Amino acid sequence: MKKTFLMLMTAALLTASSGRVFAQDHEPMQYIETVAAPEPGKAVLFSRAADWIDKRFAFGPKSDAVNDASTGTLRITGTAKMRPVTPAGKVEERAVRFDFTFHCTDDGYDYRVDNFRYISDPANPTELVLLEDYLTQLSQLKATERTHNDRRLRAQAMSLASEVAMAFRSYMNSLPVTDDSLVGLPAQDSN
Repeated sequence: MKKTFLMLMTAALLTASSGRVFAQDHEPMQYIETVAAPEPGKAVLFSRAADWIDKRFAFGPKSDAVNDASTGTLRITGTAKMRPVTPAGKVEERAVRFDFTFHCTDDGYDYRVDNFRYISDPANPTELVLLEDYLTQLSQLKATERTHNDRRLRAQAMSLASEVAMAFRSYMNSLPVTDDSLVGLPAQDSN
């Protein structure tokens, strides 16, 4: 009886966990957020985001910067490291490029981290492959059963997107107070 129960529990756990992994494999590799911020205004939001890109964006070397105040759009390409595993089990370091895009209006802003491109050959850093396409190629290799590089690199890309987004959102949430006379006072009822 105990063995039967143990086998049923093991089968249930394996079935449940494989369903979660399958769902993760088809998520787009991106982070998108829209933030309502009507108070500071478009000019302040744009200036704050431009300041973050100029002084705090830590994913260099940076390239392809677009700074258009009239449309409220900022875009920059950043670089980060990913760590795939060779079939022999050795961890390698490879570069990946991604885009950070910011757009603001008078009512708020949105930003996204996406368009991951993998540098598969370090000797030729200008030859980029879309990370989604590279992961599809990896999933068809026999060594992937041992290395799990397709899932490993997808998780690293999602982690990178979250890291960039958290750094940006944290900076944007620390907007300086414009009216110090209201700090520390109880809220007023609008009724």
